[in-house]
Amino acid sequence: MDIVNIGGREWQHSIGDEGQDVYVAMFTVDSDNLLGKFVDESFYDVLIDKDTDAYLPPKCDVTKTATCDNECIKCMNEEDVAFKFRKNVFSQAEQDGAFDGLYEAAAESNNRGMAAGPRVEKSGNREWVKPFQQDVLAYYENQQPQRVDGADQIEELIEKHKEVQYETRGEVWLRSKIEGEFGAYIGFFDVAMERLKEMSIHEAVEYAKLLRKDFVSSTSYASPLWSGISGFYGRYPRIPYGRATAYVEQNRELFEKSYPFARKLDKEFLRLMPERYAKQKKHSDKLDKKFLIGEDTTLTTITVNTTTEDRNARMACHRDAGSLNEGFSNLTVLTKEGKDWKGGYLVAPEVRVAINIRPGDLLLIDNMRVIHGNTPIEAPDSGIENMLRMSTVFYYREDMDKLGSWDYEAARRAFVDSRRKNEEHPSWRPFWNGVSSSMWTSDEWYDYLRAQDMGMDWLKEYHPEALVEHSSLGGFF
Repeated sequence: MDIVNIGGREWQHSIGDEGQDVYVAMFTVDSDNLLGKFVDESFYDVLIDKDTDAYLPPKCDVTKTATCDNECIKCMNEEDVAFKFRKNVFSQAEQDGAFDGLYEAAAESNNRGMAAGPRVEKSGNREWVKPFQQDVLAYYENQQPQRVDGADQIEELIEKHKEVQYETRGEVWLRSKIEGEFGAYIGFFDVAMERLKEMSIHEAVEYAKLLRKDFVSSTSYASPLWSGISGFYGRYPRIPYGRATAYVEQNRELFEKSYPFARKLDKEFLRLMPERYAKQKKHSDKLDKKFLIGEDTTLTTITVNTTTEDRNARMACHRDAGSLNEGFSNLTVLTKEGKDWKGGYLVAPEVRVAINIRPGDLLLIDNMRVIHGNTPIEAPDSGIENMLRMSTVFYYREDMDKLGSWDYEAARRAFVDSRRKNEEHPSWRPFWNGVSSSMWTSDEWYDYLRAQDMGMDWLKEYHPEALVEHSSLGGFF
């Protein structure tokens, strides 16, 4: 073991049993202030480009430090791993299969939260409701309060917002509504301000409220990224059944091309992190194998991000959510037909490290705990038209533990659909999604299950309360 000092920070360094570099960080840098922000080369001191294991700082037991030889790696285990990086893990055939099977899963998304980074000028073809516009509407809604010194508050707002820092999420103006009211989307707010200026105080109050109520989307958006989900998903309040993602439902044969890649990744996970793998496998073994990628891995779901000359998937600093905390996540990158990129290093600012992940490489990383983001992804020397980078994260979704069998979840889906399509249902209304509170403990649901071939078995396994309830009533008469 030797001590390495980089950028004024100390690491313990040794060589592992596979010849890999092994680093133990003797520090962490508080980086919570970077969440939602982009990073560049100033946020790392070390660029990893070969096989490496990196560990977070030791949590020393003070009762043992007196006899400690200060070789911290001897006390480390898999719970202390920040990441393990291996070069050239995947064959070209495995990479090509994963690329073909997953590329189309990525679509323009406004739902990546912190990972999307600071807001860009627009969200797709929608204009953000800017802080300046919010303040102008509030000024008129508050009946144009006057300053004691007589200053023009609109001019003050203009000055105040010249140097605005955009948040990571926000509201957008409804384009169709704006165009219907103002004739054009671009520059409409200047017209709105002129109208407000000419109105009486009462008229301006009502008009400002109208603009906020009817012309602003109720949905909060993040900056757009090309990102998508493939594989399988757990229950969600509005979609209360386990299912394949929409991409898999529509492209099953294409999706299956990614199976050899997933199986290789799963095997490497077992080899490099056997303890964390075993914990994840305990969960996956309880899940119907039809919810597992390839039906023989410990993986359920894949996040797919793509960057091309007209797509953006650079990630700001964030921690991932949704994957099994006991397990471990990963990152791989893919390309096709010799296309390339520069940059795109994954940076872990807390330990001042960047990792140059290239096609064929595998990064196992504790991305639920470790803050991470990408440096700029830039065009290769051959030009922007040759830029292509697809990143994937395969993982086990924690909420999959709540699922029943594949067929039981399909019955839940069919039940929701039957309610949604039944205009005679007491809860039916236009655009109803078929979901209502307490539906899964209702006689309507229990009776629906009884009518299915496996219904009584499902009632016994998932709803024993229904049988107790009915047997007690039966004995009552």
